[in-house]
Amino acid sequence: MAAFARIRLIMLTSVACSTLAACGADDIASPGEGGTIIINPAPTPTPTPTPTPTPASVTPAAGCPTINGGSLVDSGTISNTSIGSFRVCTLPARITGSTTLPKIAGLVYRMDGRVDVGDDKGPTTTGTTNVVLTIEPGVIIYGESGPSWLNVNRGNSIQAVGTPTRPIIFTSRDNVQGLNTENSSGQWGGVVLSGRSQITNCASSGGTTPTPGTSACERQTEGAVNPALYGGANNTESSGRMSYVQIRFSGYILSGANELQSLTLQGVGSGTQLDHIMSYNSSDDAIEVFGGHAHVKHFIAVGAEDDNLDTDVGAKSNWQYGIVVQRPNIGDALIEADSDDTSDGDNPRQNTRVANFVFYQNTQNSSSDQASILLRGGTDYGLYNSVVVSPTNPCLRLSRTQTASGTQSTAIDEFGAPIFRSVLMQCAGTKYIGSNGVTAAEVQAIFGSGSNGNNDAYTPTLTSLYINGATETAVTPFDVSTLNGQIFNGIELTRASFFERTTYIGAVKDASDTWYQGWTCNSGTANFGTGNSGLCTSLPTT
Repeated sequence: MAAFARIRLIMLTSVACSTLAACGADDIASPGEGGTIIINPAPTPTPTPTPTPTPASVTPAAGCPTINGGSLVDSGTISNTSIGSFRVCTLPARITGSTTLPKIAGLVYRMDGRVDVGDDKGPTTTGTTNVVLTIEPGVIIYGESGPSWLNVNRGNSIQAVGTPTRPIIFTSRDNVQGLNTENSSGQWGGVVLSGRSQITNCASSGGTTPTPGTSACERQTEGAVNPALYGGANNTESSGRMSYVQIRFSGYILSGANELQSLTLQGVGSGTQLDHIMSYNSSDDAIEVFGGHAHVKHFIAVGAEDDNLDTDVGAKSNWQYGIVVQRPNIGDALIEADSDDTSDGDNPRQNTRVANFVFYQNTQNSSSDQASILLRGGTDYGLYNSVVVSPTNPCLRLSRTQTASGTQSTAIDEFGAPIFRSVLMQCAGTKYIGSNGVTAAEVQAIFGSGSNGNNDAYTPTLTSLYINGATETAVTPFDVSTLNGQIFNGIELTRASFFERTTYIGAVKDASDTWYQGWTCNSGTANFGTGNSGLCTSLPTT
């Protein structure tokens, strides 16, 4: 009974509490105390506190640093509603002395029009240390508007060396303000390195066209209003170093139909170090090489609206490790290699070698190249240990008989027909196109599916667009280290130790191979994992 009474008391108390209000431990007198039931008075309402604003991730630096070779102009601040505000320091139109752009929290550098590094020292002087522009890891530089671009003149150099966790970012004003979408492009010019290596298709001077490949053979940067010359005869010269660099939303039309790319390499010598470069949403090419001896490793191109690897006018360029991804329904060729067709007999002839790339184009080519790879203008080319995923396009087009020629000749610097080794291609129903004296059957025979590790009936097993699966892993790679130190017609085609022998084809061996992580940015077109600089439409805050 006692137990029953306690239960009954508890039930009655519960009913009282539910009727009166929520009861606390002191709301009811203890049994046997007597007295009345005391209910706590309703508390005076506490005013709702005003929320403390979340501090911005980025606050403007106090001012601009002092640099050599000109003065930075304090242009106030620029705001991004998502991350805060930056101090804006505008670069001079010409940097006349070697200097460093330091990384300072809350500060961005601005190009308000063309910015030249040094004066053009011409095609025959020696040395590239007249003016050296050094850019520290993590620095952000933006172009104010379309005609804003960086030109490193002959006889000068750049040292833009980021790190795997602190890339250097060249971008647009809208990107800094947080206004861009994944369809934005063409908001500023790009980065141009001008060197003194051999080129062809020389510009006429005084009614005379100089001999191609000589120091008198020069060209003007496409679309530049004021002189921005390149070319010479120094194939081993260095224009500096660019490593762990992103170039976003570039490609503005400077004049006529001439646009800059994310990165333009013109007459650049083999001493230039270029690695871990990312192009994002260029309105023209991701990268274009005009002559010279550019050597590039670990290259990523996402969303270019024209071509991706575009090489011209006698380029002797080498590439290893790359990921190229087109945006849906935008973009032309994955590879375009040529010289002007009227000059395809110029010497030196282009000879470009590309190894360990993944090319991904999952919608129809949007322009006139007609195929995902276009080789023309008498170019010599080699593609090794690579994967081409282009199920809605022809994969390979060769134009002009000199391009397809299999006759090696030092007299005309002709190395022979294009070479394919351990290359997988997924193509549309029409896989090959021939034009201007070349038949589709000849193109098919040059690729040679079923021999040399090549396969044009490939079904991809890639994950994340670029990581090898079972099919890619099963292919025996070509030993590209055998290409090193090759000299033809007295000209070095490959540096002595450039190409690395791999045990795999493609760009990324497996999930443990993470060379693309950290220094890149992500988008809906291509995701490069966590721990990088974030979305390409935003900026890092550190």
